[in-house]
Amino acid sequence: MAEKASGGVQSVERVFELLELITDAGGDVTLSELSSSTDLPLPTIHRLLRTLVALGYIRQLPNRRYALGPRLIRLGEGASKQLGAVARPQLKNLVERLGETSNMAVLDSDMVIYVAQVPSMHSMRMFTEVGRRAHTHDTGVGKAILAQLDDEQVRGIVARTGMPTPTAKSIGDIDSLLADLKLIRERGYSIDEEEQELGVRCFAMAVPNAPTPTAISVSGPITRVDQSFADRAVPMLREAALAISAELNQTNHRVGI
Repeated sequence: MAEKASGGVQSVERVFELLELITDAGGDVTLSELSSSTDLPLPTIHRLLRTLVALGYIRQLPNRRYALGPRLIRLGEGASKQLGAVARPQLKNLVERLGETSNMAVLDSDMVIYVAQVPSMHSMRMFTEVGRRAHTHDTGVGKAILAQLDDEQVRGIVARTGMPTPTAKSIGDIDSLLADLKLIRERGYSIDEEEQELGVRCFAMAVPNAPTPTAISVSGPITRVDQSFADRAVPMLREAALAISAELNQTNHRVGI
């Protein structure tokens, strides 16, 4: 029985290794590219891919490359909802204490996707909403997440997605982005200085030890979200990020992860 259990765990590890390799490669790879990125024997890779294709978790493109499959979307959406549910009490607390909109986002295929939001009591329509995808280089949550990665990973992400500039204040080149990320690592939080929307400023912070790169933020009009606001918001963001991290890891512990 022990031998069978061990073999089962190894197979699961191998499946997720392949899925992560495909994800890290930007979403699609060739069989030879996978083979050069892992120590798994080629027949094993081929067998696992064939099984995943049959289940819909991977699909084979006409050019013979392997891409992530549609059934992963449902799993990802379920995981995103769970992350949002865990974070919502902390986001609500931030809004009650600071009066501005609070968000949570995760890294998903080189973009950030917003998975939770508690809106401000003030009437103001903003870019962010649950389910919206955005670039990493011009959002507070995106830059907070990028700051957790090394420079080569950052270069790979922006090379694949490009660096559009929604406003005149958006960062549009890799050197400026890397300089900003260095500053973010030093101070522990990121700032979106009207880079996604003119008139809107955002302070964001990564959630430590999250199962997937994650960040939370508070944002609002620059007339209210100023340096005085930052002095109050940054410690509260740090407190919320740590609380969310603790809850996520407690959840993992309860289910035996």
